[in-house]
Amino acid sequence: MSRFVLGKYRFLTQEEYETAKLESDTIRKIRSETDMNSYDAVKKLYARLSNGELSFSSQIGRDFDDEIFELYEKLKAESGGKEKNSGKKKTSITSDKVSKLEDFDSDMQKQILLEMKKRERNRKIVLSLCVFVLVCCIGYLIFYQYMASRTQHQLEQLAHVREEYQSSSLNDTKEDDEAKEEHYYANLTTGSDESGMPDILPLYEDLYNQNKSLIGWLKIADTIIDYPVMQSPNNEYYLDHNFYQKYDKNGSIFLDAECDIHPRSDNLILYGHHMKSGKMFGSLWKYEDKNYYLKHKHIEFDTIYETGIYEVMYVFRDRVYSKEDVNFKYYEFVNANSATEFDSYMNEMATMSYYDTGVVAEYGDKLLMLSTCDYEQSNGRFVVVARKITSD
Repeated sequence: MSRFVLGKYRFLTQEEYETAKLESDTIRKIRSETDMNSYDAVKKLYARLSNGELSFSSQIGRDFDDEIFELYEKLKAESGGKEKNSGKKKTSITSDKVSKLEDFDSDMQKQILLEMKKRERNRKIVLSLCVFVLVCCIGYLIFYQYMASRTQHQLEQLAHVREEYQSSSLNDTKEDDEAKEEHYYANLTTGSDESGMPDILPLYEDLYNQNKSLIGWLKIADTIIDYPVMQSPNNEYYLDHNFYQKYDKNGSIFLDAECDIHPRSDNLILYGHHMKSGKMFGSLWKYEDKNYYLKHKHIEFDTIYETGIYEVMYVFRDRVYSKEDVNFKYYEFVNANSATEFDSYMNEMATMSYYDTGVVAEYGDKLLMLSTCDYEQSNGRFVVVARKITSD
């Protein structure tokens, strides 16, 4: 703690302290010699400070300078108001006697009527602008609600198609322990085409035929998150387009363009808007609360080639940095070239995480990141990281 203290001010060096002490004595003398309630006196003091006749270099002096400026402005306004009022008193001798338009001469009546028309016209213009702004606001709210409602209805239809297929598949399959295990983990086929790509899961064939940009489906049980996942080459198209490729301010959940589902990247990064309505990733921030995490530990994410269950590992806030910044950038983690690099990524995220979930990933594990905007800081992001559960 600094040894150089003067009132509420602290100084790092003896020199700063001595300077401030001298200026404090000067300020004390000025206060004793100046009537701080007099506009003329404060005006003169302000002039001395403005032209450099009187100057300060310490924080005490600079604060005094600010104080005089604010006091000068205040007294100046009060002085101006009094002069205005005194002027009214001088011209109000005849005003008490005049109360009707007819009491003025014809020229004055014309001027008064003209002024009244101008004021009425201005009043109508202001009123019209207010009405226009109100209509625009109401229109925006109606449009916002319509878009949200339309998006929700369309997504519910897509989810219903998916659930119907799942139900019919389960009814046709013997539900023993082995079958349940296969439901959660990848069961890829070689594929019949020459590209060597896996077959698309029957569950997603119809949806994929509607939009070839579909790469999977994301669901978190007992939450609003139950969405198709898209991918575009530029990470921009699905910011404001839905599954049907129609403009939609809600956008879609989409996979980072740098990630691949086959061959699968070590880390898949999914983006979604933080909508105030709660749509898309508007409720993701709830993972900040550990109790919420305990009720929503698992995330279902299927690619069009394989199904998957993930367990949450880390929850943290971060931001998007400039290219020049030398910082850990979670959004650049797609593949790890070595176990050392992978462990480095894990250590960075574990350090930032709000709480310890006890879940640990090893080199070779497959990860999933859910990322959305966070408005607590500039270019902020809220991130949930999960590890894919694999069979023994």
